[in-house]
Amino acid sequence: MPRHEFQPGKLVAGLFLTAAGIAYAGDAGGWWETPWFAVIPIIFVGLCLAGAVASVNHAVRRRRAARGPRGVNS
Repeated sequence: MPRHEFQPGKLVAGLFLTAAGIAYAGDAGGWWETPWFAVIPIIFVGLCLAGAVASVNHAVRRRRAARGPRGVNS
């Protein structure tokens, strides 16, 4: 399996979207009552947090790339 870089922004977005899905699934299953507007803040906060995490991740990777490869003495 080819390796790929870890993208924490997508992980955060997926976790919040999964939480929204679980909220609706619980409502559909009759376990609890979820108002229709309750999921909007979950998704909004999740997407904003995912964007912030992705921006920090991008800045860290760009800074590491600018420093050069690890283990090389200059």
